[in-house]
Amino acid sequence: MSNLTYREAIAFVMQEAMAFSPNTIIIGQGVTDFKGLFGTTHGLKEQYPDRVIETPIAEDSIAGICIGAALNGLYPINTHIRADFGLLIFNQLINLAAKYRYMFGGLFQVPMLFRMIIGRSWGQGAQHSQSLQSLLAHIPGLTVIMPSSPATILSSYREAVKHHKGPVISFEHRLMYELSFEEEPEFEVGLTGSRIIRKGIDLTIVAVSVMVLEAKRAADFLQGHGISAEIIDLHSISSPDHALILESLRKTRRLMVLDTSWQSFGIAAELNRVINESTVNILSAPSISLGMKPSPCPTAKALEDLFYPDVHDIVQEASRLVGKPLKTLPAKQSMTDFYKHFKGPF
Repeated sequence: MSNLTYREAIAFVMQEAMAFSPNTIIIGQGVTDFKGLFGTTHGLKEQYPDRVIETPIAEDSIAGICIGAALNGLYPINTHIRADFGLLIFNQLINLAAKYRYMFGGLFQVPMLFRMIIGRSWGQGAQHSQSLQSLLAHIPGLTVIMPSSPATILSSYREAVKHHKGPVISFEHRLMYELSFEEEPEFEVGLTGSRIIRKGIDLTIVAVSVMVLEAKRAADFLQGHGISAEIIDLHSISSPDHALILESLRKTRRLMVLDTSWQSFGIAAELNRVINESTVNILSAPSISLGMKPSPCPTAKALEDLFYPDVHDIVQEASRLVGKPLKTLPAKQSMTDFYKHFKGPF
């Protein structure tokens, strides 16, 4: 399992889920397409012709079918080629899936996995590049994760499929799909875990999804200038490891949060709430958060590059946070230029 790409890890665990139980189904737009949802479901229709189901553009109805299937003993994996399209299933997710177990005293459960793909590409604009995890993490009864590596994919998806009895929403970032990752030691981050992936003493960077990779690149640059950053991969957005974060902050006393979405009412806002309600005077400086600019995403690439933070911005703000502003900074570079250069809509 060494040197897997992010996409290969998803494809592997989808194959594993189908083989694990004859009750598992994969359903959604593009799952039987020749590209197989960016390569993550490729070939499964041929192996499991009755359990890999292509759907029309009818997200709300399909989510309702998935809930009914889960109530009757199936395990649906519902895919959304853009997380934006998942907005159409919010009634099913929030009013039904999240509340079934509670409303019926635990008699009914709806185990299922919703895969929602996020991220920019070649100018997807305002309606095809949103990162909406905070909206769903707000709802009790929903488990929301943002895997940042093949190892976190394998650990969390296996737990979801084999053990978890409720709805899980996973936000997969498409900029990571073709990236190869260094072999990681086996660990169980599961559905409710966070993890320290780099030790440091000067500041704590809490990041999600592809921003974990951006944090690593920034930390490498900062290390060369005498600044030591500790990085926490938050992973579980609905159940972040508060104790782990507070323990890190007691050491570094400085916090930076890197999100793939807007800062308002989001991950950074929630972490700051927890910190302020848990302890006082743990921070020696005001925290800093970076995310999308507070507007819809522009389509023009030049404006889109300004819409998202990059390593230049992270290093600049991190050095300012620790009181050591750097005169030399990394060059401004779009994530799509560094991770994947897109030539077309998919």
